[in-house]
Amino acid sequence: MNFILHLGLGSFHRAHQAVYVHALRQQGTTDDRDWAIAGGNLRPDMADTIAALQAQGGRYTLETVTPQGERSYAVIESIQRVIPYRDDLAPLIAMGSDPATRIISFTVTEAGYYLDASNQLDWATFADLRADLAAVKAGQAGHTIYGGLVSILRARMRSGAGPVTLMNCDNLRHNGERSRGGLLQFIDALGDEELRAWVVEHTRSPNAMVDRITPRPTPDVAERVRAATGWDDKAALMGESFIQWVIEDDFISGRPAWETVGVEMVQSVQAHEEAKIRLLNATHSCIAWAGTLAGYQYIHEGTHDAAIRQMAYDYVTDDAIPVLLPCPIDLEAYRDVVLDRFGNPAIADTNQRVAMDAFSKIPGMIAPTIRDKLARNASFDSVAMLPALFLAYLQRWHAGQIPYTYQDQAMDPAMAHAICDAPDPVAAYAADTTLWGEMASHPQLVDTLRKAYDRVLAFMAQRTVA
Repeated sequence: MNFILHLGLGSFHRAHQAVYVHALRQQGTTDDRDWAIAGGNLRPDMADTIAALQAQGGRYTLETVTPQGERSYAVIESIQRVIPYRDDLAPLIAMGSDPATRIISFTVTEAGYYLDASNQLDWATFADLRADLAAVKAGQAGHTIYGGLVSILRARMRSGAGPVTLMNCDNLRHNGERSRGGLLQFIDALGDEELRAWVVEHTRSPNAMVDRITPRPTPDVAERVRAATGWDDKAALMGESFIQWVIEDDFISGRPAWETVGVEMVQSVQAHEEAKIRLLNATHSCIAWAGTLAGYQYIHEGTHDAAIRQMAYDYVTDDAIPVLLPCPIDLEAYRDVVLDRFGNPAIADTNQRVAMDAFSKIPGMIAPTIRDKLARNASFDSVAMLPALFLAYLQRWHAGQIPYTYQDQAMDPAMAHAICDAPDPVAAYAADTTLWGEMASHPQLVDTLRKAYDRVLAFMAQRTVA
């Protein structure tokens, strides 16, 4: 049996990568069934879900919902080993240093990579990254993605278990090469030259683009699963019917025949990831921020609001598509499919889930379009609405008026409050280098954001906030 060790048994992994491996195993050939997933977490979170998966032998039900509201149910059985959490990560390290493990994959969210606009580890901003480095130097296990991988890869190197592919499954542009760069920087900070040389020679990090809307499971999902299947599944979850995975075919120790179950194995994922990050991810955030400001709870409500839908449509049409052309993908058709997906009420995806981590999403998903427009000396009024929406959202957060807990690993709360308290919040916002990098305080950025913020305030004035 060949294993993929996955770090991060959250909903997205179980509705995406695990589904493809399940489909492969269902084909029934010896080669296809010779791949399975072993999974666990680097941190002591999701304890109830992990316990449920352990009790159920890794099995769980996925509810799939079409835009027309049709629901179907499948029991996913690709996770053959559920690894219990321990603070020393000993079970994960043992699995990662087993020669049967050919791929180590991970989903830790965009903010979990701690990279600044120059793809350098942001040691100054992230105390948990500094603490993780200190822990690994002291001989303890690491709990960031980098510290965790170092703990696993050191053991693998010392045991002679052979090469392994490191596969990033997060929504991060150039996710393989950027997370690899972060890992090597972490190893450099450790001063472990032997491990660095081993990683360079014995690992690969393919880039990939992943896509499927997977809301956080609610009690309603478990109730529908129980009614439809008779199984009181404690780890049930739900996802939309759309699913896509594009992977750069760069593996060092074998891989599943994913192309036989719909995965696109390509030489370069750049066109796909740029289309997805700019047309889907950025639009998703636009609708979440605007929807929250308008008093909505769910993404589909904002998508069906004519003014919010127009903001998203204009951003893609006026600013995102022009900087992506020429492109082998029909970007206008992709835009329309995205908006249809977001409008699916059966998904019941919350603004809370999508609105999070803006201090990572703006530099990763929105600022590149502004940067491209600036390079062309072109206006960017439509894309400027997205960060302007977040500034208005941030002001509500500052005043304690967001109706849910906002989560953002990359945000310095003191700095965010200072932006909102500044005599000129727009100028202070535009000066934040975490968000804007080298564009910070650019006169055209400040001017365009100011005009966009005025339009956002006018939009909010027409709404009654719940």
